[in-house]
Amino acid sequence: MKYRISILLAFLGFFAQAQERLTLKDAVNYALQNKAEAVKARLDVQNSEYQIDEVRANALPQISANGTLTYNAILQKSALPGDMLGRPGEIIMIPFGQPWQSTAAVSLNQQLFNQAVFTGLKAAKSTREFYKINAQLTEEQVIEKVANSYYEAYKTESQLTTIDKTIENTSRVRDVIKSLFDNGLAKKIDLDRIDVSLNNLKGNRQQLVNALQLQENALKYLIGMDMNQDIELPENTFEITKHALVDDSVNIENRTEIRLLEKQSELLALNKKAINAEGYPSLSMNANFGYLGLGSQFPWFAKPADGVYWSSYSAIGLNLSIPIFNGGSVKARVKQAQIDIERLEADKRDTRLGLDMSLKNAVTQLNNSLITLNVQKENVNLAKEVLTNVENNYKFGLATLTDLLDAETQYADAQNNHTSALLDYKVAEIALIKAKGELKSLTEE
Repeated sequence: MKYRISILLAFLGFFAQAQERLTLKDAVNYALQNKAEAVKARLDVQNSEYQIDEVRANALPQISANGTLTYNAILQKSALPGDMLGRPGEIIMIPFGQPWQSTAAVSLNQQLFNQAVFTGLKAAKSTREFYKINAQLTEEQVIEKVANSYYEAYKTESQLTTIDKTIENTSRVRDVIKSLFDNGLAKKIDLDRIDVSLNNLKGNRQQLVNALQLQENALKYLIGMDMNQDIELPENTFEITKHALVDDSVNIENRTEIRLLEKQSELLALNKKAINAEGYPSLSMNANFGYLGLGSQFPWFAKPADGVYWSSYSAIGLNLSIPIFNGGSVKARVKQAQIDIERLEADKRDTRLGLDMSLKNAVTQLNNSLITLNVQKENVNLAKEVLTNVENNYKFGLATLTDLLDAETQYADAQNNHTSALLDYKVAEIALIKAKGELKSLTEE
């Protein structure tokens, strides 16, 4: 019995977790953790750390060890005058070397002065900062997409709630008409017309159900959620918040887009400096220490008594390289790098203008959306009053069925217009939050 109860509890727990209640904050945070763009941006930052390590390694001592083992199957002979060996008048062929030769050595190379290496290290560190800022920008772009998609889905869900209420109200009116018809107080045409209206509403509802499913799928894709996961949007999502409006004193230099361009400008300047560095002298130190073994026998672990002789050797040197003439290639590349810098400056000016325009447009749009929202809210109240009066009049025969159906349609339209106005307001609010550089605040609400 206990076993069956455990299975039942587990089964119920599965369905309790099957539907995810998704607030905007939850959706945004989920996207930042799971969406591919955000994940890849974080990996770029992580990869930049390894790039720094790679460049830094070029400025550190390079130490290597090597060993060789050679067997000379045929020793090379040289012709020597016999006078040298007490045999005048003869030419004697003498073999040089030993059948076996082995070396074991350690070498070191250290850059003492190399402007290209030092500049490359600065560039790698700036690249890391570039990727960090780019990751922030990517996150902001993800947040904006998710927020807009979220409110789009919520709009359709709100319209679905509205049409459900309309269907409920129309069904109630249909029941009244059916009762009147059964008692001979209403015409068959009135009952048929209300049935047609009810069927149309049900058809429209199915279209909204389909649209909502598509929008929820789009939302799940944007946040990186499994398509099989059911989600639920809470009803309080569309609440109006008192968002502080901004003035012309807002500093757009703090926008992530500008900071990214500034860091890109720094990288281009370092690139120009690195190209120039190719014309600078470079100085490095080389050192090595090793052992050389020669003999007639396999040299490893052998001694002079075995006919094998070992000797040590060592050397320390400096290597100075001075570029003299490269055909003007460095100069040409420096000029190209300078043009890249000037092109970026043009982009920065254009970006600043665009951000300034977006800020002013966002403030204007939010104010206009708020005015429209208040108007639509008043229309909902008026349409509700009209519907109530027409329903009462219809019961007493003072209004036609056409009047009643028109009043219901107007009330539903007013509710949908109010929902659309809410969406427009929230979209304008997102635009303003973006223009202020505060999209990350949506992760904390």
